Amino acid sequence: MKISELKVGTSNVTIQGKVVNKDEPREVVTKYGKRLSVANITVQDDTGTIAMSLWGNDIDSVNVGDMIEVSNGYVNEFRGTPQLSTGKFGKVKVVEKGGGSEELTDTEDEDKSDDMPSDSDIEDA
Repeated sequence: MKISELKVGTSNVTIQGKVVNKDEPREVVTKYGKRLSVANITVQDDTGTIAMSLWGNDIDSVNVGDMIEVSNGYVNEFRGTPQLSTGKFGKVKVVEKGGGSEELTDTEDEDKSDDMPSDSDIEDA
């Protein structure tokens, strides 16, 4: 699947793209009162770009220039903009580090639990 094909509501998304931008991590509070770290990235392929949020350990594992694969993701809308999300069941994997190394880094970990928020659960801290 290509980024240009992604529409709000699309689920079971698997794409590969290059991270072309990464914002500084920030702390947010869920509507349940839990404090979490989040960083926004922009993912690009040959058809376009899409915003995505990285949570927890994914933040440090993914950097600008990395080629990533998002599997079992979905597209929602956050503040009027389509955004790719992994939620509880999706996965982000670095398939090629920005420096050109072939090392594979799987960022799925025990942090992906039932309390993983969706963007609608977030209030700015």
